[in-house]
Amino acid sequence: MLLPAVCATAVAVPPAPAGPPVTDVYVSGTGGYHTYRIPALLATPKGTLLAFCEGRKNSRSDTGDIDLLVKRSTDGGKTWSAPVVVWDDGANTCGNPCPVVDQTTGVIWLPLTWNHGLDNESQIKKNTGRDTRRVLVTHSDDDSRTWAQPREITATVKRPEWRWYATGPGVGIQLTQGPRKGRLLIPCDHSVEPSESDPSGYNSHVFFSDDHGQSWQLGGAVSPAVNECQVVELRDGTLLLNMRNYDRSKTTRALATSADGGATWSAVRHDPALVEPICQASFLRYTVQPPDDRDRLLFANPAQAEPGRRREMTVRLSYDEGRTWPVRRLLWEGPAAYSALAVLPDGRAACLFEAGEKHPYERITFACFDHDWLTKGTAHP
Repeated sequence: MLLPAVCATAVAVPPAPAGPPVTDVYVSGTGGYHTYRIPALLATPKGTLLAFCEGRKNSRSDTGDIDLLVKRSTDGGKTWSAPVVVWDDGANTCGNPCPVVDQTTGVIWLPLTWNHGLDNESQIKKNTGRDTRRVLVTHSDDDSRTWAQPREITATVKRPEWRWYATGPGVGIQLTQGPRKGRLLIPCDHSVEPSESDPSGYNSHVFFSDDHGQSWQLGGAVSPAVNECQVVELRDGTLLLNMRNYDRSKTTRALATSADGGATWSAVRHDPALVEPICQASFLRYTVQPPDDRDRLLFANPAQAEPGRRREMTVRLSYDEGRTWPVRRLLWEGPAAYSALAVLPDGRAACLFEAGEKHPYERITFACFDHDWLTKGTAHP
């Protein structure tokens, strides 16, 4: 089993003076929404790019009247459609998109979460809200042109003692090998009653489907002091979970592995190469050998260690299944926060991320880059 070894240092690659061109996909203050946040990016089997996000009606807050939106691009991200509302439940909160494609059926599955519009995260964590955080799933079988009415799956993927809950944000994966080949797996997080050993109360977990999205069941959980996460299937079938870290004695990303398809997870460890300011990050399989020439993983986040300093959206590349990250390139120098990576049909990679000049939530923008740009000037072409 390949276990990512934590390395003490990474080869620092000076960012290029100019990154790839960016295209604004959602601009806050337009289209009837105060702010757009929480991006998710997916490439469908037909080559369509889907850019999901939360449309926040009245403020930048995580609470309130929030709709879940999607835009489509059929030209590799050069142009985007008008937004489609996937889910609007009046004044309530609908968000945290975490799409995954079933490569067998072509169906796009979209898990997401709901809460009462007057409940905030603090109230839900204290169990003092009007309702709780609920989990739903919708799907599209026509390349995202239309979406089914969301159905609730809270009872099968959330334990009674859990309070806050979030799917993703980002993307899910489909396992490609071993006895669980075809499993759709969704990375998530939740909160529990804070304790002396885990004062944050935040944990990560996964849920999955082994019947092409018809039913969903809970996988294993990871603790302590971790939450928003993304998962990658390594070449030997091991799952690697990369998590937002609330242990501020370590200003780096947290990791855990699973050898049983997400049913159980290892203890938490940290990777000092992946610094973070307490923020969501994106993590994705780029290539695998064979059929490609090398194994490659991609990681993106605002590469700052200082809490609250969300800026410098940076993409990193690993050739050894996440053991080391020798390649680092800057996508956006200014304020930046959440992100989502995708691999395009032509082999290029793309990143959909929150960015701005004064703060990170001015817009959600799209950047596309190839392997040559990513590795320019490094010792690992």
